[in-house]
Amino acid sequence: MMVITRAPYAADPARHGGREFGPQRRAGESGGPPDIAGETRGPRSEFQRDRDRIIHSMSFRRLKSKTQVFIAPEGDHYRTRLTHSLEVAQIGRVLARALRLDEDLTEGLCLAHDLGHPPFGHAGENALAEAMQRHGGFCHNAQALRTVMRIESPYPENEGLNLTWDLLEGLAKHNGPVGAPNWALAELDEAFPLDLGAWPSLEAQIAAVSDDIAYDNHDIDDGLRAGFLELDDLLELPFLADQWRVVERRFPNAPRDRQLRELVRDQIGLMVNDVIDHTAKQVVGMGSVDDVRNANRQLGGFSPEMAAHERTLKKFMYDKLYYHSDQVAGAERARDVVARLFAAYSQDSSLMPDDWQARLPEKDPQRSRVIADFIAGMSDRFAIRACEEIYGERPKGLSNV
Repeated sequence: MMVITRAPYAADPARHGGREFGPQRRAGESGGPPDIAGETRGPRSEFQRDRDRIIHSMSFRRLKSKTQVFIAPEGDHYRTRLTHSLEVAQIGRVLARALRLDEDLTEGLCLAHDLGHPPFGHAGENALAEAMQRHGGFCHNAQALRTVMRIESPYPENEGLNLTWDLLEGLAKHNGPVGAPNWALAELDEAFPLDLGAWPSLEAQIAAVSDDIAYDNHDIDDGLRAGFLELDDLLELPFLADQWRVVERRFPNAPRDRQLRELVRDQIGLMVNDVIDHTAKQVVGMGSVDDVRNANRQLGGFSPEMAAHERTLKKFMYDKLYYHSDQVAGAERARDVVARLFAAYSQDSSLMPDDWQARLPEKDPQRSRVIADFIAGMSDRFAIRACEEIYGERPKGLSNV
């Protein structure tokens, strides 16, 4: 069996930055504190524990019914936030292994990166941001931290999942250093400082680019299946057209749908190999994870050429898929559902479950923030059902595939 030695610039679970609650361990001390009162729960590293806590959380399970691209799709084959997160984690593990990073930390970050998304994806986020405008706003990335540090609380003695500093840091800086954190992230950073101004670990940088690779390509797959994209649309992009010609030459007699899926797989492979090659060059001379954080630049990611292709692809996807007229119409209807839920709970908190009523502060902004927490945790179908129960009419026209 091949043994992969961790690179010197990789995060080390034996030298993690501690947890917010419970016995705190200094960097370099091995073993780590037991889970509860002297018990241990299997021979796992601290980053494996993080990953497992995420997988076993209710917030992670709810991702199965949250929008990825299409709102409340009727078909079984369209991606949801859950299947997307699993695909991101698969890509992240491949990259981490090739670069000799900590696979468990990378996987945990990939699995947790979308935990803060409300129902209906960005449409729901926009509605909450508008409703919360006078109370500090709403951001799904900060909400992911709020979810794992305060809302999802299965343990008797502390709030949150009590994840390691390294995982929380990576979630907070999913897109790099944060210069102006919103209220949610600032509040959490004050309680457990996350060094928001510095670049995160390579594991976090790799998790972020894995997210880009997954949704850039898998959204093409879903867009083709739904009929929102056509092959002729894709061939407008020269680098995709080049790959399509390669696929046609390799599989000239294959059915068109299989050729298209091969195109998507090839694109993922090209991007993954590009990230491995480019990142390996960037980390030459890095002797520790602190060197990565102090480099003051992104080390893990696409080459400049691939980054330019990826930006072109993103623009194409916004023009052809995300801002398609049917998508925009569905998003407006979804925004209305979330806005109506926020208005209803703000006017009459008795409409909320008893446990949420019990934790509801009396005054704003804290009161509205807890209402937003409740709505953000909803799945698409739960939000639709809640709106129907409150207003006596089921929202129509939300599913456009």
